[in-house]
Amino acid sequence: MGIKLTEKWVEYLCSMPESGMGYQIIDVKLKDGRVLKDISVLNAQELELPPEYKDLKIEDIEDVKLRKVRKR
Repeated sequence: MGIKLTEKWVEYLCSMPESGMGYQIIDVKLKDGRVLKDISVLNAQELELPPEYKDLKIEDIEDVKLRKVRKR
């Protein structure tokens, strides 16, 4: 399930390196204090969520942080 990110998050992610071709891996902090780890974002704009978070809304997101990119 995907959620389109707001312009604020798109701009932030566009300024950060990709984790792989066309995607980034991020942690998502929710306003209720939960942190969703290792979430994929496609093209810096579409958050790919596991099915258990199908009811999550963009308004529930407090912050996003890019996971460290591993060097090969």
